[in-house]
Amino acid sequence: MKAPKLSVEGRLAAWGIVATGVILIAASTFALDLGLPTCASAAVSVFVATRARFRRALEVARGVSWSVLPLVAGLFVLVEALDEAGAKTEVANALTWCAALPPAIGTLAASFGVAALSNLMNNLPSGLLTGSALETTHLPDHLHNAVLIGVDLGPNLSVTGSLATVLWLIALRREGLNVSGWKFFKTGLIVMPPALLLATLALK
Repeated sequence: MKAPKLSVEGRLAAWGIVATGVILIAASTFALDLGLPTCASAAVSVFVATRARFRRALEVARGVSWSVLPLVAGLFVLVEALDEAGAKTEVANALTWCAALPPAIGTLAASFGVAALSNLMNNLPSGLLTGSALETTHLPDHLHNAVLIGVDLGPNLSVTGSLATVLWLIALRREGLNVSGWKFFKTGLIVMPPALLLATLALK
């Protein structure tokens, strides 16, 4: 079966994605907020990909899952509420406890702990909380790496673990492919723990 060729608009969209990635990496390098660069890059990419055709741009806007925005806003509110309740301090204490363990055990405890937290409350708030805790606590590099792996790989266990998973499931359902939460969990239970274990053990 031959792979379909990208249209001109498709190629422009692909280059827009590449350019957006470069811009976001550059913004991160200079420790800039990512909100405005992301929004501006997306707007310019849509403008270029649709060749400034208003109707095509409107179709793109209609295809956006706007219902996800309140979810994202709610997650940021959740982070602020947890921070006010002292969650950041508790996370910092937990990571400090991990640092006191033998390196291999502490690294596994940190990565799997953050993974569990991400599946309970989504990796956006868990990543923000653990990131803030790491900034205020002096911990060895292997724990920083373990937390990063846990935030990235851990959420692949459940549909609620990652915002990216939610967006992909919405896109799949739009195309008529329905993946239930239970089916995703059964697959994640087989795939995620070994991947997380091997990635964590590979840390030096």
